[in-house]
Amino acid sequence: MKRVVDLLFSIFGLILLSPVLIIFVILIYLEDGHYPFYIARRIGKNGVHFKMIKLRSMVINADKSGIDSTSINDSRITNIGQKVRKFKLDEFTQLWNVLLGHMSLVDPRPNVQRDTDLYTDNERELLSVRPGITDFSSIIFSDEGDILKGYKNPDLAYNQLIRPWKSRLGLIYIENQTTMIDLKLIFYTILAIVSKKSAIKLVVYELIKIGVEPIIINVSKRKDSLYPYPPPGQDKIVVSR
Repeated sequence: MKRVVDLLFSIFGLILLSPVLIIFVILIYLEDGHYPFYIARRIGKNGVHFKMIKLRSMVINADKSGIDSTSINDSRITNIGQKVRKFKLDEFTQLWNVLLGHMSLVDPRPNVQRDTDLYTDNERELLSVRPGITDFSSIIFSDEGDILKGYKNPDLAYNQLIRPWKSRLGLIYIENQTTMIDLKLIFYTILAIVSKKSAIKLVVYELIKIGVEPIIINVSKRKDSLYPYPPPGQDKIVVSR
């Protein structure tokens, strides 16, 4: 059933969004005269590499800087790229990956090799499923760029502030996945583009129904500043990346 939902929504989504995506493909090319897509190497199910298709929001060869996490004020982001990221258009092109079977609509987000190499034994459960375009954490931390703004080492900040909760929410999703939850998360993801506050409230409500521990509920509400915390299965905060 999950694969059927993936196929139906990816085909419908690509048809519906194709006019907007085509316009931005042209705008990206006109801005600097380079290829408008970015093919990102990510780790998929069972640790297998795959090529994730994204609209390019950064300058050419931005990945050669060695920095994987991106803050909102990252100098590598182009002018058109700011718009691409604001409206999550670089995520919508991943519907091609869903159609091809590399990804699902809903499942934990994929990471780069350098991040999955840091996974604890608990976190390796995240690699037991296809990576997804969205899940609980994608909505809760949709402002990842803002969170990382101002940090000299955004990769370390990601591993200290976001990864501990993102991984926990991913594991929670895997343990409680149903078709109904998937459909709700697809709706909440679209809603988050218009009203992130409303989407977060609905996600928190779902987490409360599942019976998630209070500390994760409180972080998911995003009312307080994030603080360094150990990843699942580890009792020490990450100090290097």
